[in-house]
Amino acid sequence: MMYFPYEEVRKKQDELIKEIDFCIQNKKNLIVHAPTGLGKTAAVLGPGLPFALDNEKPIFFLTSRHTQHIIVIETLKLIKEKYGIDLVCADIIGKKWMCPIPGTDKLGSGEFYDYCKSQKADDKCEFYVNTRKKSGRPTIKALNILDYLKKLGPCACEKIIKICCEEKLCPYEMSLLLAAEAHVIIADYYHIFHPTISTNFLQRAKKELANSIVVVDEGHNLPRRARDLMTAKLSNFILKRAIKEATKFDYNETRENLEMLRDVLMELAEDLDEKKEEKLISRNTFVEKVKLSKDYDELIAELEFIGDEVREKQKKSYIGSISHFLEAWLGQDDAFARILSKKQGYKEPYIILSYRCLDPALLTRNVVNNAHSVVVMSGTLTPTNMYRDLLGFQNVIEKEFDSPFPSDNKLSLIIPETTTKFTKRDEEQYKKIAEILSKITNAVPGNCAVFFPSYKLRDDIDRHFQYLCRKTTFYEVPNLSDREKKDLLEKFKSYKDNGAVLLGVASGSFSMSIDLPGDLLKAVVVVGLPLERPDLETKELIDYYDKKYGQGWNYGYVYPAIAKCLQGAGRCIRSETDKGAVVFLDERFAWSNYFKCFPRDLNVKVTRLYLDRIKEFFGS
Repeated sequence: MMYFPYEEVRKKQDELIKEIDFCIQNKKNLIVHAPTGLGKTAAVLGPGLPFALDNEKPIFFLTSRHTQHIIVIETLKLIKEKYGIDLVCADIIGKKWMCPIPGTDKLGSGEFYDYCKSQKADDKCEFYVNTRKKSGRPTIKALNILDYLKKLGPCACEKIIKICCEEKLCPYEMSLLLAAEAHVIIADYYHIFHPTISTNFLQRAKKELANSIVVVDEGHNLPRRARDLMTAKLSNFILKRAIKEATKFDYNETRENLEMLRDVLMELAEDLDEKKEEKLISRNTFVEKVKLSKDYDELIAELEFIGDEVREKQKKSYIGSISHFLEAWLGQDDAFARILSKKQGYKEPYIILSYRCLDPALLTRNVVNNAHSVVVMSGTLTPTNMYRDLLGFQNVIEKEFDSPFPSDNKLSLIIPETTTKFTKRDEEQYKKIAEILSKITNAVPGNCAVFFPSYKLRDDIDRHFQYLCRKTTFYEVPNLSDREKKDLLEKFKSYKDNGAVLLGVASGSFSMSIDLPGDLLKAVVVVGLPLERPDLETKELIDYYDKKYGQGWNYGYVYPAIAKCLQGAGRCIRSETDKGAVVFLDERFAWSNYFKCFPRDLNVKVTRLYLDRIKEFFGS
């Protein structure tokens, strides 16, 4: 049996459905590279829901971006309407993003958790008090609204937040009550993969990992996200704010201890300069320097205690965050890198001491090998064996699907005439890249997107490009709000008839997440390889993956860069009727060690006659 929301199964989608159904039925895991157009969400929910409902096994649908939640919600709505099934769904985002108390969204994750905990403990949060009794059981009002939400759903978390705020109930707590009865729970990666959050989340949602089906969408993001969750940092700027905090509330002894930590950090960084910006540092080197002035364990306890007191007064505490770092610093050496870096800031140096995780499997292994079934899927999940290794799978099936779209609708080219290789960057190279870019974008009848390895490189090339391009240009800038991104995208779309050019960066908001079907985007140009900066973290990552898998260069350097390129390229063809060109502009794309990384269905060709090929393609 299958709950499929649409009238027809797409080409090749039936094969994907069979693979997913087999894995879920037989308690196996699946890593699947499934390009845009295969309908991954419907393909996993179609066979997954009947099994989940019949066997009382919840589905956790995990995404890295909130926009993906909407797709899942809409698919579930269609299934519920088409089959008339009793379907309960919970859509959950980060706790602080659901909190109705003003200002809490500005807190760090750890700070918000501590603040929320103290507010609940002292009955200071009216939203929580209205939702749960002292025993933890839901209030009568909460139960009434819960019944309403179950009948109303599936609905997005924004609607749940709005309803709960109107009723003076805690949206997060109400979502947990909904999750306890839900067949499908849409959440972020950390709800299941975070070492402490996941345990509490599963317990409060009344779910067991071993009895759950876990779907990881956009799975190419999971290794990096897992590593980030296990990474801790301390900087001189955080210490500066913590010292001000201690001074403000007259914690004089704490202020002196924080000043001592700042001095230790500055002393360790004395030999760093513009030529040598970072160095590895041992755990004991830092700990022993601290111990010269204060017992390390006592310092952790003191800062944690003072941090809690500060949060009672102002929600946020930098002092408390420093205690978390000091505790994390005592962690294991294997699979981690301890790095001290120094960069020149606007007024003073920026010094960071970091405890960086190198192995995502430290977090993911428990989930992928203990859940009933785990499906990791993405349109850029090649090579699948890399994700098998990095995520720690033991029992897994790997599958790669070709694009279902007509091959005649896409032109994929490599132009081997320029490079963004660091040692070859100069004004002549920038000018040459700009000239080729202008020829391409001027020849394409419609909108084009161009993605660069960095904003600086984009701006260096744009100094020449802006005088050669005949189309209106739009620029992605860092740290845009959701509203600003949406406004920029809408303006860009409005130029679809005359044509405009969007200049962004690989792994930025627009290369990773925009959806421009039909005539809204006719070509994508990927300029250069967005390789990670060859800093100490990258070197340590390559060394670690080499020792563990014999694939250090590929896993730590080459494949992640190609994945970013393919993400950007994927913005072009979003439906079976779309027609567009994808151009990779760098001679290195034609080198065998990079060329072999392109999926076979991309059918990419190396050419210097790019203008003829583009004109023929759009003229046909």
